[in-house]
Order: sequence, then structure tokens, then C-alpha cells
Amino acid sequence: MEKLIVNAVSREKRFAIVRENTVEEIIFDRPEQRSLVGNIYYGTVTKVLPGMNAAFIDIGEEKNAYLHRDVLASYILSPERSIDKEKKSVTSFVHQGQRLIVQVDKDAAGTKGARVTGIIEIMGDNLTYMPQGRYVAVSKKIMDEKENLRKLGMKLKSEDEGVIFRTSSARASKEEMENELSSLRRQYTELLDKVSSLKKPGILFQKDTFTQMVFDSVNEMTSGEIIIDDLSLKKVIQSKNPNLTVTYYNGKENIFSHHRIDHEIDKALKREVWLDNGAYLIFDETEALTIIDVNTGKFSGKHDYQDTVVKTNTLAAVEIARQLKLRDIGGIVLIDFIDMKNEKDRRYIQDTIEKEFKKDKTRTKIIGFTALGVLQLTRKKTKVSLSEALQEKCPVCEGTGRILSAETIAFRLERELLEHRNSDYEAVLVETTQAVKDEIAPHLEMLEEWLKFKVYFSIQSIAAHYYMIKHFGNHDEIAQKAGEPY
Repeated sequence: MEKLIVNAVSREKRFAIVRENTVEEIIFDRPEQRSLVGNIYYGTVTKVLPGMNAAFIDIGEEKNAYLHRDVLASYILSPERSIDKEKKSVTSFVHQGQRLIVQVDKDAAGTKGARVTGIIEIMGDNLTYMPQGRYVAVSKKIMDEKENLRKLGMKLKSEDEGVIFRTSSARASKEEMENELSSLRRQYTELLDKVSSLKKPGILFQKDTFTQMVFDSVNEMTSGEIIIDDLSLKKVIQSKNPNLTVTYYNGKENIFSHHRIDHEIDKALKREVWLDNGAYLIFDETEALTIIDVNTGKFSGKHDYQDTVVKTNTLAAVEIARQLKLRDIGGIVLIDFIDMKNEKDRRYIQDTIEKEFKKDKTRTKIIGFTALGVLQLTRKKTKVSLSEALQEKCPVCEGTGRILSAETIAFRLERELLEHRNSDYEAVLVETTQAVKDEIAPHLEMLEEWLKFKVYFSIQSIAAHYYMIKHFGNHDEIAQKAGEPY
């Protein structure tokens, strides 16, 4: 049983896909984090880098966008220029100051700006129209009508145009698709007309990402239930999909809390993921890659060790595929499965994870096991992961997940105090944590003897161990500030 649960009544919009009572995907749409993928811009080339075969484009956003030579529309618009294209530099196609129409195909991440393409795609309900596409493609999920749709596409499009038949086109009539293609052409003409009114880089077309993502998910459902807390969106979905059950939720409790989706979100943000047999996974996300460690944990198995290993790794492979989708983790992923001596067992685990990724809309490439038994894969990254969307860098550890120990801070304090030894002061007041004071306490008498003045502490209850030398002075003054009797 498949369910689509849509929370659209607040500024942060969300929806979740649930299959067999398991949450498989959660999509967020926040105003400040809204995906730019699909947006079309009129931009100016600010820099051309032959060494990278790329150009940087000012599109009117905070960071300049990145455009690689291989996705310049020049190749398609002028086929004669694509001869020996591998030998041609990006400078053969663009120059600084040039104006271009580009479309975002990957969001900005970290210090990098959005990635853009010069090949524009305008998406409809059944078709994706490319003004300079020059080819016809059919969704991989359409099995029976592939050849007929290709022939139809070649008939409908002009020589320069391109058409992609989306999954829903299998249920659409020829007339519906003809009308939709005409509508998409008009949209592109209006977009070109808008260019003349822009005096500086800016947006030409902004995709309603959330609604489109909901519609895309609905179009992929052949059965199941849609539960939604927005009445107007419910009516639109119902009118387009009369065969699906669409239920309006108007309870006081938030729809995600009511269906325990918020609980699943909290779990998906944790580093540790427990499996049903007592084994567990550890997820470590970095900017460069994600590392997943598989541990047997409490699971000991009922037979030999290798049987335990294969069973644990099989459970892990299934859960890892789900977690990568749920957390929307992209880029390089390394999975350290429990060591398997038998090559047949490795092949079985690789086949298992490949089978699970076939359910994922995001393209994933399984590279294989390294000599050390680590499985390598890449998952296409088009937007920020769940953790990037919902969390921020810790101000204490600066995102490392570790802070300086109380012992380290205590040694640093000792060294700074020793810089003031034999001074004219009678006492010093140090602000620090209880753990730092506890590290110094056994050695305080000896330290005060070296310093030739007394040390008082003001204790603060915070997570990060630290110290601050607040005041030097006489005994009475410092004892009073510390709240201790002299």
C-alpha cells in the first residue's frame, strides 16, 4: 500500500512517500532553501577558465553559476562547430561579458555556486520540451509504447527541437500531447520576449518546485492514497487523477506528527541507525563523501560467523539504500560492510543493493568492492541532503563533531597562569567549567605555590570546555567576586 502524505499549510512545505508502512522519501521546500533546479536565468559570463573548460555565469543569485563546456547549447545549435569538440576549448564557444540563457540543473552546495546548462528544458505534465534538444527520449519506466512514442516525437518536433516523453505520457492521448507541446512552445516564446526587458542578469522562469514534485509523485502512483492538509491543492490533484483516493486532513495535530513522519525525520538525522536484528549502521557525512560503517552490534547469529556476517550485510544493504534515499545523500558513498572472505558473498551483497537502488528515482552507479572490502558507489546529487537542509554547523565544534577535552583546556589554563607567576597580585578569578576545575583541583596547591597567588573559580554550565581569566586583584576582592569566603 502506497501513501503520499502532503503537509502544505505552512511556509515550510513537505511531503512523504510511504510504502508498506515504511517512509521511503521525505521532500522539504523552504523559502530560504528552495531548490533552483529547473529555474531559467538570463546571465552574463563573468569568467572563462580554459583549464577547467568551464565558464562562470552571473545569474543574479548570491554565487556565480558554473557552466561546463559540454553542456553549452552551442554544440546543438551549430552542429558543424561540434566537430573535434573534445579538442576545442571553452573559449571557442563563450567569452567574458557574453549574455546567455541558462537553466539550473544542480543547486549550490557549500562554497560552490549552482551548476547550469545551456540546454533548456521546459516541463509539462506529459512532455519535456527542449527548444534545442534535437533528439527524442522516452522514460525508462515506459515499457510497451517506447517505439510508438519515439515515432510520434519525431513527427511532432522540428529538426532543432527535442522532446522527452515522461512516464505519464503512456496514459495520454496523441491529441493531448500535441496540445501540450504547442503550449510549451508558447511558454518558450514568452520567455524569449522577457529577455528584452531585462537590463541585468535575472530570473526568466521560476519553477513551482513543491507543487511540481507533488504532481510528479502523484503521476507515478497507480494505486494508493493521498492525504493532504491543503484543500485547494487536494482539488487540483483530484481533478487530474480521478482514479486515486485523495483525502483531506483537517485535524488539529500537524499531519506529519499525526502520521509519525516527524518521528522518522528525527531518526534520519541521527548518526546511528539500528537494524531489526540488533546490528547497526554509522553514517558520517562530509563535504567530499559519505562513509557508512556496518557493525554486528548485538546480533550474534545462530550458526557460524560467516552466516552472521552475510545476514547482517544483507539487512544493511537494504537499509542503506533506503537511508540514502530518505536522507537524500548524493555524491561519493563508501560502505564498509563487515568483512566477507567469500567473493560469492560480496557479489550477493552487491546484487542486493543494486536491486534496492532500482526503486530509487535518483541515478546511482555501483562501482564495486575495493581490495579492502569497501563498496563504492555514487548517487547523483541535485540538491542539499536532509541534514544540510535541517541542520547547521555546531558553533562549539565547528562541524567536526568533537570539542577540546577538559584536560586540554586545563593544561592551557595552567600555561597562561604561569605567564603571570611572581606578579604583585594576591589572587586571580578564572571562569571555566566544572570539568576543567576538576582536572586542575588535584594539582591546585602545587600550582598556587608556583604562581605565588591564589586561584579562585567561577563555574559555568555549558557544553564546550573553556576558560577565561576574569580578574586579578587582592584576596578579599577576588574571593568576593567568586562568591567564596576569604
